[in-house]
Amino acid sequence: MHSYLVEYLNENEFKKKERSLKKYNMLAFKELVFKCVPALRNGEFQGEIVSKNSKEGITKYKYKLPTDHLFSKVHGDIYLHYTLYENQKLIMLDTLTPEELLSEGHQKELTAYKGVMLSKSHAERDMFKINLLNSMNKNGFFNSKILIGVVLILLIVILYFIFR
Repeated sequence: MHSYLVEYLNENEFKKKERSLKKYNMLAFKELVFKCVPALRNGEFQGEIVSKNSKEGITKYKYKLPTDHLFSKVHGDIYLHYTLYENQKLIMLDTLTPEELLSEGHQKELTAYKGVMLSKSHAERDMFKINLLNSMNKNGFFNSKILIGVVLILLIVILYFIFR
């Protein structure tokens, strides 16, 4: 088992985003602090490789942190970007994305709507997305009882015209 040193590209900015992540998405924060970073220290590199420089031993990764599906559809997935310097046994934590939302969450208190935080700059758009996703899942055409009823009526009408 290899032991790697974990450092920050810009510690102040990363810590701000990390605090914002803790406040607004605890699931992703717990994965980052308690699973991802300890695994990186032990040499277990997670995520997809973004770029690789074999000559200098530098590999850039992007690791998707878990979020609930509604947050993911409204704001996008949360990623940890980090760089592995194989020759120096060093891991550099670059940033967390979506950067705009996490930076905004640190600067101002964000409001939540139906359990999902709203961006200050796009609050109406975020509320529209949340309402649309909720209506599609609960009351929209995807409601299984309505869909079954429509299919049965169509089937009866088709059978009536065939055997008439």
